[in-house]
Amino acid sequence: MQFRRFGTLITAAAMAVALSACGSSSSNSGAGGGSAGGGGAPSIAIVSKGFQHQFWQAVKKGAEQEAQKEGATITFVGPPTEQDVEQQLTMLTNALNRKPAAIGFAALDSRSAAPLLQQAQSEKIPVIAFDSGVDSDIPVTTAATDNKAAAAEAAKHLAAAIGGTGQVAMVVHDQTSRSGIDRRDGFIEWMKANAPGIQLLPPQYGGGDQAKSADITKSIISANPGLKGIYGSNEGSATGVIKGVQESGKTGLAIVGFDSGKAQIDAIQSGAMLGAITQNPIGIGEQVVASAMKAIKGQSLPKVIDTGFYWYDKTNISDPKIAAVLYQ
Repeated sequence: MQFRRFGTLITAAAMAVALSACGSSSSNSGAGGGSAGGGGAPSIAIVSKGFQHQFWQAVKKGAEQEAQKEGATITFVGPPTEQDVEQQLTMLTNALNRKPAAIGFAALDSRSAAPLLQQAQSEKIPVIAFDSGVDSDIPVTTAATDNKAAAAEAAKHLAAAIGGTGQVAMVVHDQTSRSGIDRRDGFIEWMKANAPGIQLLPPQYGGGDQAKSADITKSIISANPGLKGIYGSNEGSATGVIKGVQESGKTGLAIVGFDSGKAQIDAIQSGAMLGAITQNPIGIGEQVVASAMKAIKGQSLPKVIDTGFYWYDKTNISDPKIAAVLYQ
């Protein structure tokens, strides 16, 4: 995909950086040479997929904690929504212009950042991919959940809840990021292989936006009176599904989601939602910074760092192992 930059978005992107950029207490670092201020601490520029969901706040927290341990400084930015691909690319451009020691990048579009990744490589700035991989060999590692396996786990629980028959809908956050693609395909592939009695409706895409995902959910319910289950593929999608089901007045639907956040936790505890997959967002943030520091020091890294996932529902939500990776 060609890398296109629109002049009209530059001002908006700059504003987004100003509003959303944050990190450690010295996160304004990132001057040329990859060091911070006068202390020479390595600077790591982290560009996430968004900033509006609690998931990204938890990733940021993990990155800050690890940076403090490692003696590094970070910046952490993300576009206003997970649909703002061009703004994210502008943020990545700005990060590169500051010549950090390393970059962490969670791509909204797994291909459109290719020229910028090539620039990072040419300038010998190591790139750590996280959450969503990119269609490139340039990142030295990718710290992420095995999204296909996690989506398959969600499919398994939903299929069991509805007795292996009936219509099931999917509200997916996007079809351009690696996480969106894998969470869609992992769910579909498991259902096709293991639940032939389930009729999967075509996936609908809400951009991870709660309001849009709620509207999509209401439309799906209206058009499919026999619907028995719905899957939301990230925090915004799942929260929107919960809201859409509530607003439609439909009862008896099995809802499964992805990620955590107060809305999903409350819905699981009340019985409105069957359960969800939780990642380890704090652990992802920690791995981004730890991996960046290893890359800066010239140490080898595996191509993929699996940060793990858990299924949680009403039966295990209070388990200390689960509670440790939930966020509100």
